[in-house]
Amino acid sequence: MILNRLLMSIVLLCPTASVVADNITAEDRLYTFSWYFQDGSPLSPRGGSTRGTTIQLVTEPTAEWHALQEPGITQLERDRRAILAMAGEYRVSFDFIETTGFVAAYKPERPYRSWGTEKVYVVEDTGRDIVLQHLLVMSFTDKDGKTHGPHVTKHWRQDWRYEPTDQLVYLGNNTWQRIQVPAERQRGHWRQTVYQVDDSPRYSGIAQWQHLGNYSSWNDENGWRPLPRREYSVRSDYDVLIGNNRHTITPTGWTHEQHNLKAKLYETGKLAASQPILGRESGFNRYERITGYDWSAGDHYQESTKPVWDAVRSKWQELINTTEILQLRGSPDKDNLFIPIYRYAREVAEATLPIPAEEIRQKVDEIIDSYLPPAAPTTPRSSKKDITKAADPTSTLY
Repeated sequence: MILNRLLMSIVLLCPTASVVADNITAEDRLYTFSWYFQDGSPLSPRGGSTRGTTIQLVTEPTAEWHALQEPGITQLERDRRAILAMAGEYRVSFDFIETTGFVAAYKPERPYRSWGTEKVYVVEDTGRDIVLQHLLVMSFTDKDGKTHGPHVTKHWRQDWRYEPTDQLVYLGNNTWQRIQVPAERQRGHWRQTVYQVDDSPRYSGIAQWQHLGNYSSWNDENGWRPLPRREYSVRSDYDVLIGNNRHTITPTGWTHEQHNLKAKLYETGKLAASQPILGRESGFNRYERITGYDWSAGDHYQESTKPVWDAVRSKWQELINTTEILQLRGSPDKDNLFIPIYRYAREVAEATLPIPAEEIRQKVDEIIDSYLPPAAPTTPRSSKKDITKAADPTSTLY
């Protein structure tokens, strides 16, 4: 009787609640939060509008998940298993929404939503270094039910290093600086470095993995990063993202959360003096394991282009290791600097005869050297003592 009265009170206090619930459509249920009181519908999501082929989700906890829960293993081994659990075959959803504005007359931008079928390969695992390469393998169904594809695209790469001694920090304007990591942020910590589709650097972060029984997550500190394609293709009113990442392992996949401030710069490494922050966005990418999908086109690309991408990674690492400040003449993505290396990878993959490794190395060097400013060779790297003086750009805000 008391429960019935309480329920009746709620209905009387909220007379529109049942009406709203009855009118919710399937499309409405896709949103957890949005700009509820915005007039009209200018904030419908932008992004991918294609429809994929039918996929089958993995519904039971995976072997990787069970391995992560194994009792008695060391913290380092549990960390490694969490990182390696991100490898595999996935359906991925990408969602970003700008949640807060910090300038007068602020108007929210449209949220972003897209999807993909993506395989994550373990390129390297030395025990304390793990390299994961993401590859999109997409097939689409048109309005007539016809399937197109598969289309293979090399996506981003994430490198993990245990107890790092240095870190690459983004300063804005296609410029990165290598700094020394303080001792207290080395022990037990992992550095994740994220690379763009052409293996040029993007951003990095450092944190410890947290394991609480069935919960394993890594959440780094705030850091700067270049604008991604989803932003620079429609925005020109800010210069860098300042944010952090959280990677969390689930029984059938993993999630990647981002919380970013959108900031304007005065100059490289310095925020604008007045009103530098335009807004804040939240991002949530969900990686769900799938089974029965045909990844053969991606596997072939990964294997046939391996000599090129091995040389590319080596070249970028050489540039990073031998310079204190790495500056590019433009954005690898926005300014299409990546196109020649993509084309060359395809040429090597389609060659009728194997191309000598030295020839590949020379061609890769030539292409990546073209990323550098012609009149501004990279600065020779200083001693480690000098590198410690380099300012982390996040210190200008936090």
